Amino acid sequence: MLEYQVAPDALKGKTILVTGAGDGIGRAAALAYAAHGATVILLGRTVKKLEAVYDEIEAAGFPKPAIVPLDMKGATEQNYRDMAETIEEQFGHLDGVLHNASVLGVLGPFEHIDLVSLEEVMKVNVTAQAMMTKHLLKVLRKAPLASVVFTSSGVGRTGRAYWGPYSFSKFATEGMMQVLAHECDGTSVRANTINPGATRTKMRANAYPGEDPQTLKTAEELMPLYVYLMADNSKDQNGQAFSAQ
Repeated sequence: MLEYQVAPDALKGKTILVTGAGDGIGRAAALAYAAHGATVILLGRTVKKLEAVYDEIEAAGFPKPAIVPLDMKGATEQNYRDMAETIEEQFGHLDGVLHNASVLGVLGPFEHIDLVSLEEVMKVNVTAQAMMTKHLLKVLRKAPLASVVFTSSGVGRTGRAYWGPYSFSKFATEGMMQVLAHECDGTSVRANTINPGATRTKMRANAYPGEDPQTLKTAEELMPLYVYLMADNSKDQNGQAFSAQ
C-alpha cells in the first residue's frame, strides 16, 4: 500500500459523497476522507448508523459532515435529481463519489435465482448507481478535479459458481465505470473501480459464515487506496480496475 500514500491534508477543501457510509468499508472511508480534510456527505438508509459516524467525525475535530438518508432500493430518479440539486446549492460542487453501497442478494445455483432478489440486487448495485451518477455529473464537473469510484468484486471480474445476481451486478459495475471513464477521458472527471477483496465486514460474514473474520484485513487497512483515488495524486488514473489487496 506504500504506493498509495498521500499527504495528511490531501483532501482538504474537498467535498466527497460516500454511499453506504453507516458501517463497513463505507464508514471507514468516510472517516479516512474526513481525517484527510474532506467534508463528507454520508449517504445510507439507516439514520442511526449515519448519525454515529457523523458523531465520530465531529468528535475527532474533522470538517463537519452532512447526512443524506436514502434507501436506494426504493429511490426514484427524482430523488437523485433532488439530491444533486441540494448538494449543488449547499456545496457548489462535488469533488468525489464513492459508490460503496450494495446488497449481496441470495447466493445459490443458477436455477434457483429468484426474480425478486435479482431485481433488488440490480436496482441497488447498478440502476441506483447509474441514476445517481447521471444527476451528480453536473455537480462533479464544477470541481477542479473530480473522482468517481465504484466498488467492484473479484466475482465482477471472473464469474464464480453460485454468486449469481451479485456477480452479474459487479460485472455491470465494471462496464458502467468503463463507459463513464471513456466519456470523461480528457475532462476534469475520472472514474475507476476498486475490488476491496476479502475484508472483515458483515457482507463478507454473510457470504462466508464459516470463515474466521480474524484472518481478514479490516476495512481500515484498505484505506490508502481509497484515499489515493480521491486525492489529486490520482488525477491521471481513469478507467482503471484497482484491487485493494
